[in-house]
Amino acid sequence: MLVTLLFCHEEILREPLLYSSLHFKQHRTRYFDLLQQVRTQGDWEAWLLFFVEGIREMAEGAVATARRLSTMANKDRQRIQSLGRLAGSALRVHQAMQEKPLGSIPWLVRGTGLSLPTVTAVLKALQGAGIVKEITGRKRNRLFSYEKYLDIMRQGTEA
Repeated sequence: MLVTLLFCHEEILREPLLYSSLHFKQHRTRYFDLLQQVRTQGDWEAWLLFFVEGIREMAEGAVATARRLSTMANKDRQRIQSLGRLAGSALRVHQAMQEKPLGSIPWLVRGTGLSLPTVTAVLKALQGAGIVKEITGRKRNRLFSYEKYLDIMRQGTEA
C-alpha cells in the first residue's frame, strides 16, 4: 500500500489503483524467502526483481480489469438506451452505480439529482434489464448492486 501511495505522491499514478499486497500474499513464501536473503546475504537485486515483477503483474491486471469494466459498461449503456423515456435517467443512475456499485435509493437520489420516484422507476427497469440487482430482499432500506461490475472487480483477488 505504501508503494501505491508513493506512486500517487510522485504522480506516477493519479489514483491509488494498484493493490500490490495481493501479489505478495499470493507469493508469501517467496516474498519472505527473498527478504531473508536480503537480511542474511544482502541480495537486494533478487528481492527488487521480485517486487518489480509483482508491480508489473498488478498493473497489467488493473489495465485488463479496466478494459473489461469499460466493455461491460458500454454494452449496458446500449441496453439502457432501449428503455425509452427512462433512458436518460437510467444512464445517470448507471453512471452513479459505476462510481459506487452498491447503493441505496436515497444515495442514488443524492448522487444523481433525480427524484425518488424516478430513481425507483429506473431501478425497477434496470433490474428488469438484468443490470442491477436488489440484494436485501426487503421492502424498505433496500440496497442495489451492480453485480456484473463487482464480479469483474473480484476476479483474481482471491488470496
